[in-house]
Amino acid sequence: MRSRRLGRTGLSVSELAFGGGWVGGILIHGSETARRAVLARALEAGITLFDTAPSYGDGVSETVLGRLLPKLGGSPFVATKVRVDPRAPDLAGQVERSVAGSLQRLRRDSVDILQLHNPLAAADDSRRLSADRAVDEAADALDRARERGFARFVGITALGETAAVRRVVASGRFDTAQVYYNLLNPSAGETMPAAWEGHDFAGVLATCRAADMGVVNIRVFAGGAIAGKRRHGREVPVTDDADPEREARRTAAVFDRLGAEYGSRAQTAIRFALANPDIGSVAVGMAEPGHLEDALAAAEKGPLPEAALATLRAVHAGNFGAG
Repeated sequence: MRSRRLGRTGLSVSELAFGGGWVGGILIHGSETARRAVLARALEAGITLFDTAPSYGDGVSETVLGRLLPKLGGSPFVATKVRVDPRAPDLAGQVERSVAGSLQRLRRDSVDILQLHNPLAAADDSRRLSADRAVDEAADALDRARERGFARFVGITALGETAAVRRVVASGRFDTAQVYYNLLNPSAGETMPAAWEGHDFAGVLATCRAADMGVVNIRVFAGGAIAGKRRHGREVPVTDDADPEREARRTAAVFDRLGAEYGSRAQTAIRFALANPDIGSVAVGMAEPGHLEDALAAAEKGPLPEAALATLRAVHAGNFGAG
């Protein structure tokens, strides 16, 4: 497993990160045998970054990592998150309580990266936190957790309104960002056509680069749409363009052009992300141990070659054949 520098954190992390979320879901829905097997194999293969959150299975993902990683002899980097209620009082208290719960479930005194999980916007609503409060109250609260030794670095989930995301990235208050980027929506790293219908993350990766912010790529399979044709029932849209029918059409347009020359659909998606040097690690979720083997094979093959990237640029420029 090759490693990359995670921005100004200075951490050298594996090109693949283990995603402990709901969509892949093996830590949440898998048997104890499958959980143990996939974690052991990930460590054996050299994966050094494990990403989780309190909301993943209402704490199940963190609990499983806390129980099994020590038994498997691993000491990888662990990242978790804090989601606050923007309309509730005492944001700092919410952060403090969330961190305490995460550390208890993870059976750790600290985590390597503590990330704000809320999407970002110009103004608060029931889920999204305003950019002003993110760079002020939330950043202060996460910094207090760091000062108390509960985290080494702090980060954000770079979802929500693009202008708000870029403002928070450029603020310098955070060390890492989890960035949405995949074959179907590469807008964080390239200019999309005028007819682009989905969420445009224009400039997010460039802003991260300018801030020397470590980037972890999320949703590399677009919630599963790229990796397989069957819906798995755990699809959780996080962008405006995540309509399942549209995602299926876009996926078909991509692989009509690329075919199977670059591996399975999942492998091609991972290799696309690895071709972007702004990405430090690609978070991969899995539903079964075989999915990890597919991801490891993709990492072994390496980034997509320029010929494939040129073909993809043509697909994107033509708005996936939609005009």
